[in-house]
Amino acid sequence: MQLMNNGCAKRADRETGCAAGFGPLCYRTDDRMGLTVLNLEVANPANPEESETLEFLIDSGAVYSVVPRPVLERLGIRPVSKQEFRVADGAKLTRETGGALFKYGDKAGVAVVIFGEEDDATLLGAHTLEALGLALDPLRRKLMPLPLMLAFLPE
Repeated sequence: MQLMNNGCAKRADRETGCAAGFGPLCYRTDDRMGLTVLNLEVANPANPEESETLEFLIDSGAVYSVVPRPVLERLGIRPVSKQEFRVADGAKLTRETGGALFKYGDKAGVAVVIFGEEDDATLLGAHTLEALGLALDPLRRKLMPLPLMLAFLPE
């Protein structure tokens, strides 16, 4: 995807920009830190018109996304289970999970979401990226369209 400077289609920018056709929903990279962040909307699948836009750190090592609990509660998203997660230092944490609708431009997908607690980062995991039909190129730190595969059984 071509990056555009803060919604301006006149010049490309390596560090900050919008994917063409996505309007003000931008992602940026910080080559010094190896971080990629993305602004996208989160909504309740039962009420997709009401959403909140958040800035997510794309974590290619995370399976699920983490959204602050107060945001999910304002959107009416309720937890459906509790799961145990291991963090970078090896510690185990228990968090509640549910389902949220994620929107990026004209793309939308429902994915498992972790109810983030006060000190948890807002993360975008692989499951959510796949639900949106996107993948993060780990070398160039850029979002790329994900070829979606559908298998059929022979008759």
